[in-house]
Amino acid sequence: MDDLDQVAEEGHYEDEDTRPTSRKELWGWYSYGWAAEVFAICAMGSFLPITLEQLARDRGVLLSDKKTPCNAGWQNGGDTSPAGRTVFDLPKHRHNELPPCVIYVLGAEINTASFAMYTFSISVLIQALLIISMSAAADHGRFRKTFLLVFAFTGATATALFIAVVPKVYLLGALLAMIANTCFGASFVLLNSFLPLLVRYHPSIDHGRSRGDLLPDDVRQREDDEGYDEPEDDNLASSTSALLPRDVSNETPSTAVISPELKLSTKISSNGIGIGYIAGLFVQAVAILIVVATGSTTFSLRLVLMVVGLWWFVFSIPAALWLRPRPGPPLPTELTGHSGWVGYVTYAWKALFKTIGHARRLKDLVIFLCAWFLLSDSIATVSGTAVLFAKTSLGMKTEALGLINVIAMTAGVIGAFYWSFVSRVFNLSASRTIVACICLFEIIPLYGLLGFIPAIKRYGVFGLQQPWEMYPLGAVYGFVLGGLSSYCRAFFGELIPPGFEAAFYALYAITDKGSSIFGPAIVGAITDRYGEIRPAFVFLAVLIFLPLPLMLLVDVDRGKAEASTMSLELEGKRQEIDRDARYTAIPTIVLSEEED
Repeated sequence: MDDLDQVAEEGHYEDEDTRPTSRKELWGWYSYGWAAEVFAICAMGSFLPITLEQLARDRGVLLSDKKTPCNAGWQNGGDTSPAGRTVFDLPKHRHNELPPCVIYVLGAEINTASFAMYTFSISVLIQALLIISMSAAADHGRFRKTFLLVFAFTGATATALFIAVVPKVYLLGALLAMIANTCFGASFVLLNSFLPLLVRYHPSIDHGRSRGDLLPDDVRQREDDEGYDEPEDDNLASSTSALLPRDVSNETPSTAVISPELKLSTKISSNGIGIGYIAGLFVQAVAILIVVATGSTTFSLRLVLMVVGLWWFVFSIPAALWLRPRPGPPLPTELTGHSGWVGYVTYAWKALFKTIGHARRLKDLVIFLCAWFLLSDSIATVSGTAVLFAKTSLGMKTEALGLINVIAMTAGVIGAFYWSFVSRVFNLSASRTIVACICLFEIIPLYGLLGFIPAIKRYGVFGLQQPWEMYPLGAVYGFVLGGLSSYCRAFFGELIPPGFEAAFYALYAITDKGSSIFGPAIVGAITDRYGEIRPAFVFLAVLIFLPLPLMLLVDVDRGKAEASTMSLELEGKRQEIDRDARYTAIPTIVLSEEED
């Protein structure tokens, strides 16, 4: 047994693992971000939507006559259109627009672009229901690591299996996409649940006495040699909830006292984000090279998704080897009346409704959550809509679509840092900075609507009529997203009752994850109605605008006062609230001194 492991004292509940966090365990946690973030960036961000659209197109018929195949190549089992041209060189309408195509699913006529949007909406719905239902397993019992690996390897396998999805079985592609996206979301909930444990038992955390006094000399010397660094990042956020997303940049706590746990949590979380982004950018570059080398065919798209799936699978193995199971406290079945899976699911949903019941009493928090629901939906919907619009309406090739994603990601990193500079220079509050981001975000759909103006339409440039126009708009999208992702969380933190951050941040995360059900489905319905995506820009413009007046209605001072009042009311019942809300903080473990 490792010497560090011998220092751990007996747990406060059966199977509790209080061994100090090792460097290997931290790298196991980081490795999963390196593995899975590639799916979010490369698959969901660019290649999965266009693969689904192309598979459906290869099997669809022209909207104009409902008879002519959009791509005759599938009839012969090929991946290219007649005359040897690739699927991206089909005869174009004006402005390089691909001819609208439809497929028939269960007798319903669906535009091929809508097919991808509907698939995404359904997958988000399933993901949201699963995340809520299994969230108790992330904090209780011994299933945390097991489920993480099951979801990881299942999602990775589903993604890699796209290599076998030919146009004749395009519905299988939709099923695999739903499985992969659902597993991705569920696995990150479980990954996030490890973070407070890694922080709690990290050797750098002082639990009431000097840790050096608690360790044998040889173990203490080993820690010094391994170089456990003290946390340095002062931009902080609560990270005690399994449902808390890992994007915690540019956040400030509501209290002036900064705990070492929060500092270390932010440092570990920020490292994980950076590692995941580096992996995503690297694989995105490799994917673009693969597409170029293989001729931009449907097979190219499937090959890229296989590479993404294999990357996810292979780099999940270090997490399987190095992460400790870290069982949580047993589920208090007396609160649910059930044991087993029924108890876990019942416990999770009761916790959610308990938090919602408290949130309803906080007027400004509710207004903000409504604004965040709409804003989060618009962020996800614009991303998917833009990729499909660029492919179907502008005829952009796959490598060009991948480049848009690279530009957006780079701009997002810049925006995460630059918006704080803007807010300081112009003396903007968090709410005003969010409003500024929304106004800039509104430029994207409004610019697309310029294409309906006859004079601009005849000119053939501006109003998203040329492929090159997607690149600056991609930069705008990324830049805005970098600001919104940090400032919205920080602003929400100001409205939370002090001491109950975990449960309310869980509600914030569920609102974020569940909002994306509606936007893509509505865009899909609009596309089916009009035969093209551009009319959906009207809906996107409205969707982005709606959060703006809601944000202006939020009174921060009033919200803080309401939150403080509720905190005082609930403080006497903290044990019950924490237990019912499922997010009981891990108790501080004071290590017992070792006898020489």
